[in-house]
Amino acid sequence: MKHIGKVFCALLLIPCAVLAQDANKMAVPDDYRQWVFLTSSLDLNYSTTAAPSHHMLDNVFVNPEAYKAFLKTGTWPDKTVLVKENRMAESAGTLSKSGQFQTGVMDLEIHVKDEARFPGKWAFFVSSDGKAAGTLMPQSASCYSCHQDHAAVDTTFVQFYPTLLGIAKDKSTLSAGYLKDSAAKP
Repeated sequence: MKHIGKVFCALLLIPCAVLAQDANKMAVPDDYRQWVFLTSSLDLNYSTTAAPSHHMLDNVFVNPEAYKAFLKTGTWPDKTVLVKENRMAESAGTLSKSGQFQTGVMDLEIHVKDEARFPGKWAFFVSSDGKAAGTLMPQSASCYSCHQDHAAVDTTFVQFYPTLLGIAKDKSTLSAGYLKDSAAKP
């Protein structure tokens, strides 16, 4: 059955991860690290609570078809899948004398656009270890309202993707919420 699903996905050019047998689960795309790399950050945190007791590096990838569409339009097409890979950051290695480097995956956050399947077009899934299928976050989770209110393009934080922010500006696809946040920034 898995083989038939993969063939079907390939024929439609839809990331297989979007199709799942359980609507509340999403398989981690096997090849996401071969997708288009958008950005990396160190200790990026949207919360005003105390800083975590550890450092974290994250990497964001998007499926290649969605990336190509974004370059042309400045927005994400239906069936876009973004994977945010959260990794522990360490400072003591065999040769390192300063700085931080990435180690094991802590978890994955998967942001999926499927206009027919999800209210608001987008959904968030979290894989607790980067291998297990992601669990659908409820629509009441704060990630939905934060992305809706502050994301630069189509509920995604393109403001943190330096290679795409200029495209969104050129295509005039920046959200009103992002423009308001930018204007208020000192």
